[in-house]
Amino acid sequence: MYNRAVTNSDELLKLENQLCFALVTAARNVVSIYRPILEPLGLTHPQYLVMLALWERSPRALNDLAADLALDSATASPLVKRLEKEGLIARERSSEDERRLDITLTEAGRELRARAVDVPHLVMAAVHMNVEEIATLRDGLSPFTGRMGK
Repeated sequence: MYNRAVTNSDELLKLENQLCFALVTAARNVVSIYRPILEPLGLTHPQYLVMLALWERSPRALNDLAADLALDSATASPLVKRLEKEGLIARERSSEDERRLDITLTEAGRELRARAVDVPHLVMAAVHMNVEEIATLRDGLSPFTGRMGK
């Protein structure tokens, strides 16, 4: 395990002492924890993130949605198209600006929220952490998310 007092270059270059390795491994494991929880909802983890953003605010422009998800539009667009195919969202040209594509929830998308309300509790149970512990961990990652102040 990482010794905070280690300054030896050989020790600092060990894989187990790398922050990037710990974060990538943790991210992969977190997604694997969500997978069986989201499966009954018919959502992948990236689709779940899109739905979370839309449950907070809908309609919203594709560019705004992508920015809030820390994605580029080219990555967000296929997610949106798949959710539209599933009948959870609709893509519509904005009445204010026809160049803008607005993403809005369908009735099925709004109804899915009621089924998703238990997801955070199921994740906390899976990792044996409570709300405060999850919040502390999440907030501790803020220097690495690029989303400080959001």
